[in-house]
Amino acid sequence: MPSVMPIFGTRPEAIKMAPIVMALQESPDFDCIVTVTGQHREMLDQVNELFGIVPDHDLNILQQRQSLSAIMTRTIDGLDKLFTENKPDAVIVQGDTTTSTAGAIAAFYHGIPVVHVEAGLRSGDLFSPFPEEANRKITSQIASLHLAPTSTSKANLLAEGISGEDIVVTGNTVIDALLTTVDKMIAFVDPRLEELAASGRRILLVTTHRRENQGDTMHGIGRALARIADAEPDLVIVLPAHKNPVVREAVLPALEGKGNVIVTEPLSYGEFTRMLSLAHIVLTDSGGVQEEAPSLGKPVLVMRENTERPEAVSAGTVKLIGTDENRIVAEVNALLHNSVSFDKMAQAVNPYGDGKAALRSVAAVAQLLGAGSRMAAFS
Repeated sequence: MPSVMPIFGTRPEAIKMAPIVMALQESPDFDCIVTVTGQHREMLDQVNELFGIVPDHDLNILQQRQSLSAIMTRTIDGLDKLFTENKPDAVIVQGDTTTSTAGAIAAFYHGIPVVHVEAGLRSGDLFSPFPEEANRKITSQIASLHLAPTSTSKANLLAEGISGEDIVVTGNTVIDALLTTVDKMIAFVDPRLEELAASGRRILLVTTHRRENQGDTMHGIGRALARIADAEPDLVIVLPAHKNPVVREAVLPALEGKGNVIVTEPLSYGEFTRMLSLAHIVLTDSGGVQEEAPSLGKPVLVMRENTERPEAVSAGTVKLIGTDENRIVAEVNALLHNSVSFDKMAQAVNPYGDGKAALRSVAAVAQLLGAGSRMAAFS
């Protein structure tokens, strides 16, 4: 029986890997060896608990204010020892984190085939998002099997010289995870959110953490949110604050004392999907939220200059607005007070998946290892 090792370390990776891990564990054709790096800790553990995933190996690399170089070197070092002791037949990495690229490099050094989940996303700017754009391009050079979420992602890979025989369009596993979670109505730990859910008030859900937005830009995001709160007393802004102290120090001071702003600790994935379903508008610089929110018919304003997920932009449910303070205020205001603009974006368009991405992914891995055949591609 071939052994397959999924490797992940952050909350977004865990969410998108969970459906694949569960499909591998349910399959009689594989020995699944779940390995986490602990690049995130509490948030990673929450997702694993929600999906019932118990890692076989945990590198536990998390350190306060660790640099990207430290994450990379500690991950490669830990995996090097693990691969020496137990060499899997294939390694699966997801997306564009430092964990995914370190996992791919360590596997390459040991001659282990790499399967790249969510392959082929490109912004076209090596430094935005940073370091994700470079991470995923590096991983693409190493991977033996590229699991592209959309035909656009496949086209990006083909343009870079990747053989079409090595690419499978699967849909995005984040839709698999979302569809299995959103209907569970997970209770909010914070009682303020339960009260808000019962109130029926309009909610602006905000997430922000990108490295390229840190510094003066993120201070501006905090000021923009404060201005929106002051101008829209009937609107409630919900901000699950990222654990990174640099993010908190930039955003939170401007929001102190605002009665219609609820700042919480990071929500568990189950709580977040419920809040996403309750939101009126989503304001974010996240990648995954751009995929999840359109599936629920939520307009998404993205505080970035570019995106590696253009499908929802083309569909009209996601809009790139950049990070200028005045622009953020104006764009949120337009959706709050222009029903035509809001309704146009709120069309429930789902270009990212049909809930079967994990099954397509596992079938592609089986074909790679000579244990089965591929499914029809997602279209």
